Amino acid sequence: MKKHLMAFGSLLLVGLLEGCTQAGLQLANLPARLSDTQTFKAIAYGGGDAHKLDIYVPELEADRALPVLLFFYGGRWTDGSRQMYPFIGETFASKGYVTVIADYSKYPKVRFPAFVEDGAAALAWVYRHIEDYGGDRQRIYLSGHSSGAHIGALLAADERYTRAAGIDNGVIRAFAGLAGPYDFEPDAADLKDMFGPPENYPQMQVTTFIDGDEPPMLLLWGDSDTTVWRRNLDLLAQQIRERGGRVETQIYPGMDHVGIVASLTWFYQNRRSVLEDMLAFFNRH
Repeated sequence: MKKHLMAFGSLLLVGLLEGCTQAGLQLANLPARLSDTQTFKAIAYGGGDAHKLDIYVPELEADRALPVLLFFYGGRWTDGSRQMYPFIGETFASKGYVTVIADYSKYPKVRFPAFVEDGAAALAWVYRHIEDYGGDRQRIYLSGHSSGAHIGALLAADERYTRAAGIDNGVIRAFAGLAGPYDFEPDAADLKDMFGPPENYPQMQVTTFIDGDEPPMLLLWGDSDTTVWRRNLDLLAQQIRERGGRVETQIYPGMDHVGIVASLTWFYQNRRSVLEDMLAFFNRH
């Protein structure tokens, strides 16, 4: 029975993230609704409607600040909201991380690089304020899925964003990207408008900015992913290694683009693989 429930839940979450159903959202976020994790909702990190974040705080240990995870969700830079992802907050809070889920501006209201600039503003807010929530600002980790991984990776690689936000990208202890499009050229009309003109494309490719001094990166991808191709992981990892940087990669057989983030829900059969790989990587750094 439990096996059938997990499989059903996984299918529902796939439908949710593809915009088809609210049932997957309710099931994925059920533990968060029933949890004792302390949450702080809709905290402003900037002046815009999209500049909000939620914080999930585990039970604090006396005289010990906790590590921090700032997570950027995916959605092709056009969709998604922090309200869809309490399961991320609950999953990592249950492992002892003060977890922050941040919204950001989206196309067509904005074009690149506005959403990356929002990510930098959220990171700067976390660095300056997370100690008020029991977090250790010396242990801030970044993660994201799909377009959210693209935002996080650019924050780690291109220091212009963090510098403009008044911090250094050295505040990022490490980055873990789930199925991120790190090196591609837009082909769809909306993506061309979002990132164009073509001479601007190198500015949105993470590989452009690798010099070997970036925070350590863990790049995760499922080999059944037909949305973001493996070349994104391979090209970024190759560039980091050639520049003497620190990178680890992990490929998951049979896992697709949605499944890699769905694996962080409570009901997913293969959850431990992605989650434990991320936690082990963070612990090493």
